[in-house]
Amino acid sequence: MSKLTALFRLTFIVLFAGAGLVLIPACDAELGANSAWDKGLAAYEIGDYVTALREWQPLAEQGNAAAQNSLGWMYYKGQGVPQDDKAAEQWYRRAAEQGDADAQSNLGVMYVKGQGVPQDYKAAAQWFRRAAKQGDADAQSNLGVMYD
Repeated sequence: MSKLTALFRLTFIVLFAGAGLVLIPACDAELGANSAWDKGLAAYEIGDYVTALREWQPLAEQGNAAAQNSLGWMYYKGQGVPQDDKAAEQWYRRAAEQGDADAQSNLGVMYVKGQGVPQDYKAAAQWFRRAAKQGDADAQSNLGVMYD
């Protein structure tokens, strides 16, 4: 799975509603096709990073781990914002500490490369292990490379 695809994986929650089960996308902010998350994702997918940032920033500040990881990615790549490893690390860490596997894997990469943090293979392995336990294939691969 590509890193970009993994970055935008949406989780689903099951709600009991009336006569049966209803699956809806889980998001800490408003739900539905017009949510800030969906608007940001649509903008990001067409390369409109300014709009994506505008939609995701408030979600990230409110604690939405997916939005935090996405902002981390944007700062890491310099998409719609100046490239800033320290800002990327801070957003990744906020999401990673909430258990977001993508952010944990991304933070591990930063520790391997020494970007935004001092190079620290032990810390990288710890973050990769956390993500790998959740099934993150990139983290599993990175752990394999580290142990090789």
